[in-house]
Amino acid sequence: MTPRLDLYTLQVFLAVLEEGSIAAAATREHIAPSALSKRLSELERVLDVPLFQRHARGVEPTSAARALARRARTLLHQTQDLAAEIRDYSAGVRGRVRVAANLSSIAQFLPMELRRFLAQHPNVQIDLEESVSSGVTRAVIDNAADIGVYTQSDDENGLDIFPYHRDVMALVTPAGHPLSRHKQVAFADTLDYDHVGMHRGSAANYLFTREAASMNRSLRLRFQVTSYDALVSMVRADLGIGIVPTKALSAYVCDDLRIIPLTDAWARRQLKLCVRSNESLSGAARLLLDHLIAQPATQQ
Repeated sequence: MTPRLDLYTLQVFLAVLEEGSIAAAATREHIAPSALSKRLSELERVLDVPLFQRHARGVEPTSAARALARRARTLLHQTQDLAAEIRDYSAGVRGRVRVAANLSSIAQFLPMELRRFLAQHPNVQIDLEESVSSGVTRAVIDNAADIGVYTQSDDENGLDIFPYHRDVMALVTPAGHPLSRHKQVAFADTLDYDHVGMHRGSAANYLFTREAASMNRSLRLRFQVTSYDALVSMVRADLGIGIVPTKALSAYVCDDLRIIPLTDAWARRQLKLCVRSNESLSGAARLLLDHLIAQPATQQ
């Protein structure tokens, strides 16, 4: 006889996996810890496999739990889509799309492109979450996102990948900086000066550190920030120089700063779109994916 699984048990199972403890998951899902623990035990009995290793500080998911989580997220997401579609059928709602994207794509391209998409499909709901590139691909693989936008990740296995925009990097300096008089500059020439850079774990941090190491140099990273506006503010305060996507700078007043093109080939990065499988996307997600793929071509 095929074991029966109910959606609520899968929901609280995911809460335990994401929170790392039964107590925290119980608080999040408004259920007694003893009742949640009983549901987990019953789920493990039905599946005949341990899902968590219990210890004093919480729980650790097994490989079986991680595999179940991917399928459970898919099932719960499809159920939510179905409920929303039926509930709002008269209003023409076509679904919900979860997008995970890196900061560069959000700062430069996605806002206007999502605006144009929603003007054509006003009843589609888009949930956008910022993450580093490695987190973007992991979210898509784990079915925590339908579409990912990123630059570089070692975790791309099994994904369908499509080219998106080119991400062109430039050096930003205070007006009186020694490099400010240059019309263009090589990254190697910036390594004699203090930098303001993006936080550890970001694709930009990894890229700049790797390129400096390839020249047997080190990146003098004086400050690390989590946003481009913070980076620009630090450069404006003469606390270092920074490397920023050129289109992202259009959001800031830079009259007192100098923006200098980099001559390095890697300063023109390829942004990419990824999905688990184009065929498995919902109708709304496929519409959005097609829209984003078409944008770079229409803007050339």
